[in-house]
Amino acid sequence: MKRVTLTFDNGPTPGTTELVLAILSARRIQTTFFVVGEKLLRPGGRALAERAHSEGHWVGNHSFTHSVPLGENPDAEYARREIEETQGLIGELAHPDKLFRPMGGGGQIGPHLISRAALQRLQTGKYTCVMWSSVPGDWKDQDGWVERCVSEVAGRDWTVVVLHDVENASLPRLPEFLDRMNSMGVEFRQDFPEDAVVIRRGEAISRFTAQIMP
Repeated sequence: MKRVTLTFDNGPTPGTTELVLAILSARRIQTTFFVVGEKLLRPGGRALAERAHSEGHWVGNHSFTHSVPLGENPDAEYARREIEETQGLIGELAHPDKLFRPMGGGGQIGPHLISRAALQRLQTGKYTCVMWSSVPGDWKDQDGWVERCVSEVAGRDWTVVVLHDVENASLPRLPEFLDRMNSMGVEFRQDFPEDAVVIRRGEAISRFTAQIMP
């Protein structure tokens, strides 16, 4: 049986996130929402994160500004702000493992994702850093992302899918995508496979060091 861990990045977005939540609730699918700190400060943002948490979804940290990948700005203060300010805003909504996903800059995995300062911050703070295995591009290709993701899921045993709860992204075709997953007999999981976790509670996973660590 194929397994899928579904995640949503870059929200919360009033007018979008609540509709995504309704779709997930109707199908009893639990996910993780990796939120952007600045968006928690906008009207309605915090309430959406609270709703997601209350409905059983996990809330993770996806940086404060979502502007420049951490590995492309080595400044320690930048790393502190992007990681810690968002975590402070998440507060009691945080998963016990302090889930963090770096800004991907398009979905490629590499050393541009995490600077030395960010790595130290994540380790000291005992964060769990989660990557991905499918970024089908819902935000840039609303017509083609479903087919692309179906193909990627078919080629793996356990896929961590990154969708986006922002305007003009996954929402219009989300029900269709979930129908396709059901027709494939996919098991939706909320936890993450070992090959998607590069830091677990502050401990860097050695087999990933050459792949993404600075």
